[in-house]
Amino acid sequence: MKSQVKSKKRVTDYGEVLTPKHIVDAMLDLVKQETERIDSRFLEPACGTGNFLTEILERKLRVVEQRYGKSQVEYERYAILAVSSLYGIDILADNVEECRHRLFEVFDVAYTRLFGEKTKTQCREAIRFILRRNIIHGDALSLQTVTDPPQPIIFSEWSLVNGSLLKRRDFAFHELVSHSAMRELPLFSDQGEEVFIPEPVKDYPPVHVLEVAHAYDELQP
Repeated sequence: MKSQVKSKKRVTDYGEVLTPKHIVDAMLDLVKQETERIDSRFLEPACGTGNFLTEILERKLRVVEQRYGKSQVEYERYAILAVSSLYGIDILADNVEECRHRLFEVFDVAYTRLFGEKTKTQCREAIRFILRRNIIHGDALSLQTVTDPPQPIIFSEWSLVNGSLLKRRDFAFHELVSHSAMRELPLFSDQGEEVFIPEPVKDYPPVHVLEVAHAYDELQP
């Protein structure tokens, strides 16, 4: 059985205890329908090494394979979308790197199994780029990155448009969780009433899903 604790010091300093798989599965089963919706977004504000996020990605990719596994182009498109729907924050740099690595491996194992020598470097690069954007070395309590000096955490929203194009919009995390308007208006509504719509800090032009890493790297400030 994998240890739930890396070290006593980490438990003392950061309260770090890794969630075991049977608890992860039980908790995710409470929202099973959402974990199997390809574009349903999840944020883990203390993601650790990715126990929750990797399980969600495995569930999503099983759905992608069932629906699009016979077409490599379609599989790549929706696998990228599945990865782009997952977000994590952790205060420890090694956890962030391990979480990104584990999520990439979940994708890569499934991708390679399905398409073997036909797999594309561009697709892997797109996955790695999105994971760098979505899994953040930061403090979910301060809403800032763990850098010197700290910066506001910025998350990228990814949406498929016009088939194979991916649209990116960047949002400040503190605006999403602490904006005064959000305390008065919900983010989502089933009743048709007014909702809080956050404003992006930056809006990017759509690019082909396989050009994400190259195109958006060139557009970075």
